Amino acid sequence: MTIELHKRGVFTWGEWASLLGRHIAAAASAETADLADTYYLHWLSALEQIVAQKDVGSLQELIRYQHAWTNAAARTPHGRPIELEQADFKPQATADIGSICL
Repeated sequence: MTIELHKRGVFTWGEWASLLGRHIAAAASAETADLADTYYLHWLSALEQIVAQKDVGSLQELIRYQHAWTNAAARTPHGRPIELEQADFKPQATADIGSICL
């Protein structure tokens, strides 16, 4: 998604690299444990932030897609590609804003 948004001119690669670097540096200065998924989480957090900053999508839209991906992953057998279907966008009873890493 990051590369596609860059290709579409939403942000420059320099903007992206700078933002991702700031996320990594903030975690390093906070002495956050470096787990196997740490880089991915920094990448995701930076992507969510730049999408919000560039007004590409709203927080509610990010939450909607987060839930859809969670639904799709839950029904997808291990080793198969995760593909979104319309049913994955079923309404959620409550929005879990705390799980978005902005």
